[in-house]
Amino acid sequence: MAQKRILSGMRPTGKLHLGNLHGALANWVGLQNSGGYDCFYFVADWHAFTSEYNSTDAIRDNTVNMVIDWLAAGLDPGKSTLFVQSAIKEHSELFLLLSMITPLAWLERNPTYKEMKAELANKDLSTFGFLGYPVLQAADIIMYKAYGVPVGVDQLPHVELTREIARRFNFLYQEIFPVPEPLLTSVPKLLGIDGRKMSKSYENSIYISDRGENLQQKVSSMFTDPQRMRKSDAGNPEICNVFTFHKLYSAPQTTLEINENCRKAAIGCTDCKKMLATRIAGAMAPIHERMDHYLNNMEEIRNIIEEGNKKATEIARQTMEEVRAAVKI
Repeated sequence: MAQKRILSGMRPTGKLHLGNLHGALANWVGLQNSGGYDCFYFVADWHAFTSEYNSTDAIRDNTVNMVIDWLAAGLDPGKSTLFVQSAIKEHSELFLLLSMITPLAWLERNPTYKEMKAELANKDLSTFGFLGYPVLQAADIIMYKAYGVPVGVDQLPHVELTREIARRFNFLYQEIFPVPEPLLTSVPKLLGIDGRKMSKSYENSIYISDRGENLQQKVSSMFTDPQRMRKSDAGNPEICNVFTFHKLYSAPQTTLEINENCRKAAIGCTDCKKMLATRIAGAMAPIHERMDHYLNNMEEIRNIIEEGNKKATEIARQTMEEVRAAVKI
C-alpha cells in the first residue's frame, strides 16, 4: 500500500522554542516514525519575508539552524524529505498562477490575517505579500499533491483556504490537485515565562537550544500561580504554568505529588521550579547531544538540505508540467 504524502513547514524567523517542540515538531516526528506517511517538511523562508521583509539578514542562518533543530528533535532525512522553499523556484510560479484565480474576499476574510496584524502591530504588514501569503501556502501544499497537512485547530482556516483554491483550479482547468485533508493534532498550550503565549516576538521563550545556567535562569523566572504570594499559601496547580510543564517533563507519580504538596503548601514555587529545570535538562540532553553533533558537522547539514531540495524539485517540476498543460501556457 502506497504511503500517503503529508507536507508542513515553518518560517525561519528565529530559534525554535519548547512550544514548537511539543507542538508541531513532536507531531512531525511521530508521523514520520509511524511508517504510514511520505513526509515532506520545508523551511518556509519566503514566508518569513511576509513579516521580516525589512530585516532579512538572519534568514539564511535561521534556515540552517532550524534544520539543525529539526534533526536534533528527531526528524530523520532517511524517512522525511527536508527542503528549503526558496530553492524550489516552481513554488513561485504556481503561486503566481493561483493568485490569478483566488478571489480577494477569500483572503480578506482569513481570520489569522487580522490576528497576525494585531499580534505584530509594531510591523507594517499592509503589503500584498502578507495579504496573499495563504495563496503561497496553498501552492506549497498542492505542489506535492499532499494528502494531508498536520495542523492545530487554530490553523484550520489555512487548510480550508488551500482546499478552496485547489477545488477552484480543478474546476477552471483540469482535475490535477487532490484536495488536502487537515490532520488535526492535539497541541499542549505552553505559555512563555511571563504567562503570555510563548513567542519569539514577546522574548518570553525557552528555546530548544537553552541549557545550563541559561535554562535554569529562565525556569526560575517563570510566572506561577498569581494568588500564591507566600510559600505558606496554598496553591492551585491548575492555573500554574510551571505545573503545566511538569505534566510534560515529570513522571506521573512526581506530578501527582507536586499537585498535592502545592495545594497544601508543602512545597514552594522555588523548589518546584528547581525540580522542573532538572527535569527539562534531562529530557533535552539527547536533543542537545544530536544538536552538538550537527553543529560540528555542517557539511552533513548542507548535504541533507541539498538532497531534500533535489527530491522536492523533481516532484515540483513534474507538477508544473501538468499545470502548464492544463492552463495552456
